[in-house]
Amino acid sequence: MKSVFITGGSRGLGLEMSRKFLSEGWRVFTISRSESNDIFKLQADYQEWFRHKCFDLSNTDDLKEGLFKSFIPNETPIHAVIHNAAIAYDDIVTNAKYPTLEKMYKVNVLSPIMINRHLIRNMLYNQVKGSFVSVSSVSSATGYKGLSMYASTKGALEAHSKNLAREWGPRGIRFNCVVPGFMETEMSKSLTQEQKNKIYKRTCLGKETNIKSVSDTVFFLCGDESLTITGQNIHVDSGTI
Repeated sequence: MKSVFITGGSRGLGLEMSRKFLSEGWRVFTISRSESNDIFKLQADYQEWFRHKCFDLSNTDDLKEGLFKSFIPNETPIHAVIHNAAIAYDDIVTNAKYPTLEKMYKVNVLSPIMINRHLIRNMLYNQVKGSFVSVSSVSSATGYKGLSMYASTKGALEAHSKNLAREWGPRGIRFNCVVPGFMETEMSKSLTQEQKNKIYKRTCLGKETNIKSVSDTVFFLCGDESLTITGQNIHVDSGTI
């Protein structure tokens, strides 16, 4: 049985991905800042195949002790890693507040880098040719007012992933990014319907990005069907232009 580690798996896209991998026979390890009724249901339905831990990724200093000593030790082979957890800091840069900006970078960039440090070692220890997928954002490629700081974290994640693909390709470990468009999630709920419609009109399909479509793409990149895909940014964004 293969195992996947998913950050931010308690709601939205992370929850959809947890369900997808479980339904396909994978064992799922996931973390989120809090529990939810959906998490409790997955625990009841899948029991030993699903493990959840409450963990705040802004606590970068606690990653080794909090996650990799007992929750996912090296003795537990991990075959895929999905960096999904993120926080958004929506504002124009002239209003930037350093503590909020720093916390966003810890969650969106620094924790994924340190998680990669540990789980690449996990794969080497277990001789696993695994797959890492980072969930980016269309804002990293297409400008939106008020998203420059958030987009910068996603751009950093994309650059990190592309370079890791070069470093670890000879060991059969792959790194890709999935770049979703705007989805109906907790992160976008602060937008008015008028703002959402304006964004959707900029796409070829004229509608929001389907969460299941993003989840299915991530699953594909973690499986054997994508063994020669690495170092790529795969856009799933209704054709954003």
